[in-house]
Amino acid sequence: MTNSDTFDAVVVGGGPAGATAATDLARRGRRVLLLDRPGRIKPCGGAIPPKAIEEFEIPDSQLVAKISSARMVAPSDRHVDMPIDGGFVGMVDREPFDEWLRERAAGAGAERRHGTFTKLTRDTDGTALIHYRPAESADRNEDIAVRAKAVIGADGAMSAVAKQCIPGAKELPHVAAYHEIVRSPAPTSGKGLHDFEPSRCDVYYQGKLSPDFYAWIFPHGETTSIGVGTELKGFSLHDAVDQLRKETGLDQCETLRREGAPIPLHPLPKWDNGQDVVLAGDAAGVVAPASGEGIYYALVGGRLAGDAVEELLVTGQAKALAMARNRFMKQHGRVFWILGIMQKFWYKSDKRRERFVSLCDDPDIQHLTWQAYMHKKLVKAKPAAHVRIFFKDMAHLLGVVSPWRKKAAAADSEATRLPSS
Repeated sequence: MTNSDTFDAVVVGGGPAGATAATDLARRGRRVLLLDRPGRIKPCGGAIPPKAIEEFEIPDSQLVAKISSARMVAPSDRHVDMPIDGGFVGMVDREPFDEWLRERAAGAGAERRHGTFTKLTRDTDGTALIHYRPAESADRNEDIAVRAKAVIGADGAMSAVAKQCIPGAKELPHVAAYHEIVRSPAPTSGKGLHDFEPSRCDVYYQGKLSPDFYAWIFPHGETTSIGVGTELKGFSLHDAVDQLRKETGLDQCETLRREGAPIPLHPLPKWDNGQDVVLAGDAAGVVAPASGEGIYYALVGGRLAGDAVEELLVTGQAKALAMARNRFMKQHGRVFWILGIMQKFWYKSDKRRERFVSLCDDPDIQHLTWQAYMHKKLVKAKPAAHVRIFFKDMAHLLGVVSPWRKKAAAADSEATRLPSS
């Protein structure tokens, strides 16, 4: 083991959370080490809302596509198209996007090193020693340690930092996610359910593809992500993706890479060790239930972790680290709670998924859903719409109305107006 000098902060993990924390601390003049394991790409749909683009200064050059609508597909194959009125969803390719974030951290003054975190020990004065195995080393047993006044664990859903340092981290439940990146086909808009539209994300709520989550087709410009997630052990994610590709004709597209990883189901109850370690991103469990959205929340979590570490370094008060979770949950806890309830109820069976997709045909629900997604806050400006949605939800929950009633009524009305043959 070799022992180096002391960093103000060592950030373990160079995804959106870790890179953002490293950037913010380096911009404050702190000596930061960003330790990242090279070659790892998280399976991810790649969607980021306008709020993230604005708040974290993401240039247009990092967007590989701009999505203007979403298609929700029910178990019956009936579907709802949800256009975005006056906005868009940005799409990024995680491989170049994450590297751009890490390079931004380096440009701000953070030191980058490639390696795998192995353990945290303590120096004789109690300072944290971060041990890692260098990626470029031919010796698999080589151990380098650096001193850290503070540590940010941003090393993913199965965080080694969290498991060693944070109570309860080992028990955090996860959804398994898998996707295949393919070369995008030519657009086939207007040719039925399985047409390919490069400005539309398709989400499949079908038990055959995912018994408790969903499957997706997300265009990324020249490439497309086709994936699925589930918490059910023994369910074949590979077979589900194969089936989806065959049904949509995307099995004819060249496969560029395959990736799988766990996605946490809810935020950990504690993100810090009460001394000098705090978590961010997937390591802290901040992936939105129901939607699986994680990039924006990882960016926010990284910023809040950086703020908490800065407060610790300034005041010497370890209680400052708890600010990261407290502030995150104050801003987003209610949304996570609502989405968690939605996932537990609506994703439970195909019967409920059918009702859920039919609800998405409602203009009030579409408007409020997109507004909440793009701006990352619950919409309060239209109380009448919320009331209407409440009663519509209750009607579906109680089985008072059947799915697709609105579309069926419209079709019947149209049929009565057609001239007889």
